[in-house]
Amino acid sequence: MNTVTEKVPTEDGILNFYRFAQDDPTGEEAMATAQEPNGLYGAAASREAEGEQPPSPTDLSELLKEGTKLSHEKAENTKFVKEFLKGRIKRELFKLATAALYYTYSALEEELDRNKENPAITPLYFPQELHRAENLKKDVEYFYGENWEDTIQCSEATQAYVDRIHHLGRHKPELLVAHAYTRYMGDLSGGQVLKKVAQRALQLPSTGEGTQFYMFDNVTNAQQFKQLYRARLNTLELDDEGKKDIVEEANKAFQFNMQVFEELDKIGATIPDEPQDGAVPVHDGKGDLRKCPYYAAKGAAASGCPLHAAMALTSRPEVKALLAAFATAIAATIAWYLM
Repeated sequence: MNTVTEKVPTEDGILNFYRFAQDDPTGEEAMATAQEPNGLYGAAASREAEGEQPPSPTDLSELLKEGTKLSHEKAENTKFVKEFLKGRIKRELFKLATAALYYTYSALEEELDRNKENPAITPLYFPQELHRAENLKKDVEYFYGENWEDTIQCSEATQAYVDRIHHLGRHKPELLVAHAYTRYMGDLSGGQVLKKVAQRALQLPSTGEGTQFYMFDNVTNAQQFKQLYRARLNTLELDDEGKKDIVEEANKAFQFNMQVFEELDKIGATIPDEPQDGAVPVHDGKGDLRKCPYYAAKGAAASGCPLHAAMALTSRPEVKALLAAFATAIAATIAWYLM
């Protein structure tokens, strides 16, 4: 099993993975670093919010925030999310989760495209900024190869989620708002933290291969974009019953996600632990020394981490010179032997 030492902001022991309706400083900073104050949608968000009163309890964004709090907490505390955020994610399980996301977003975006002229969908239709299916296609190809379409399968829990999305797209498209809001805004809030965890835990390339899902190249400022999205939510012409239906559907969206997580947990229990490359666990020398895989129970306080001690030793000039001379001697011996 791959483990990493990763500092992740916690509240009640877990990152606010889905708490997109509230500020998530870590996720926002990761998305907004080096961005202009008024990014691509910053000005638009400011214009739409200018002169408006603080959110009303009857606004759809506020109703969603308050009406899904319990679901937020349950989703945050699922075993899969907790283990992921601790860096305890098996590569095979991460691959299966990526495939599940591919099927989910393919269904959602197919229905959003089909219903983009619907008055409830049009204000929230941002295909260039939010759509994930194409990015996920790159991720599954990275993990499964060119023939990925013949390799991956839609799991039972994911299929139930997909079926629900297609049913709504054909019969109650306005309720797609609940699924779009739940998925996209959550990804914008916590996705950048999850990307870093996955890259370190699974030793994925820093250039983004395998984690394209978390990259929103056309969103220059996540916080401002979310403000715009919530403002658009509040402009939808819905009566009280319509708003209630969307909140109820958002809770169902959380349930579908949790069912996928539970399914992944069951599968994960059958997958053998996966050692790091070279069987060397990741340890960055920070945090609690006792978590170092090379920590010795006795005398640890005096000796520290043997791995880092060895690395420090090899950085000394005299040791470097000795190693260089040794390497030269070995090279000469090999050259002589091959002559």
